[in-house]
Amino acid sequence: MNPFLINEPTCISFSGGRTSAYMLYRIFEAHQMSLPEDAIVCFCNTGKEHEATLDFVRDIEKEWNVPIVWLEYTRNPQKFKVVNYETASRNGEPFAELIEQRSFLPNSVMRFCTTELKINPITRYMASIGHDEFQTMAGIRADEPRRVAKLRETLHAPLAIAGVTQADVQTFWASNSFDLGIEFRDKVTPLGNCDLCFMKGAYQIMSIIQQEPSRAIWWAEQEKKIGGRFSKDRPDYTQMMNFGKSQTDMFSKEEETIACFCGD
Repeated sequence: MNPFLINEPTCISFSGGRTSAYMLYRIFEAHQMSLPEDAIVCFCNTGKEHEATLDFVRDIEKEWNVPIVWLEYTRNPQKFKVVNYETASRNGEPFAELIEQRSFLPNSVMRFCTTELKINPITRYMASIGHDEFQTMAGIRADEPRRVAKLRETLHAPLAIAGVTQADVQTFWASNSFDLGIEFRDKVTPLGNCDLCFMKGAYQIMSIIQQEPSRAIWWAEQEKKIGGRFSKDRPDYTQMMNFGKSQTDMFSKEEETIACFCGD
């Protein structure tokens, strides 16, 4: 059976990255370049995505003529709001609002940011349109075994089932008329998802800070407000900003980004 076929209420979780966009294309392809009526594409914006990610989501909507529901966490009674390209947060507002509400920082053990900024807004939105029960399709590839191993019963990974790898995804976008405007290197998209997410490898974060020091300011401000660190296993973001001015080899290049369900 074609794993990209949809025959029940489904949320297609689009992270704004190349892999989940490729998944969306394969779903389109399986349905004669359209979407079934009870399939909803959702993009959850944390406010810390690279501007090119938002551009890419907009381009997918326009070029493939697909409606995408843009969601953000908020402290209103619904705990989510629907936005669009023009009104989407770009300075970390949803993420900062969540941290302020929780009064502590997410970390690799208590990663409530994924739950509150990504999973729950989708669940609440789907319920608001009458889908209390639905499956979620996520862009997880066959060459991501740790993420595949953590799949929940209601989370469907058609790319993994189809044996799709990173190489397949890159081949597709290399021949496409448009692409995500973020560099792909060393088998990752360094600035994909939240720009300096604490789940990314320290070497990757430092490399970004050295190129764009201002990206660390928001993260450093959140640590100062709470009086803690996103990761206890490395310097805080203020220290990394300072180290970035003079240190180039503090962390091992081999340190991996920790697998999570925020996207690709």
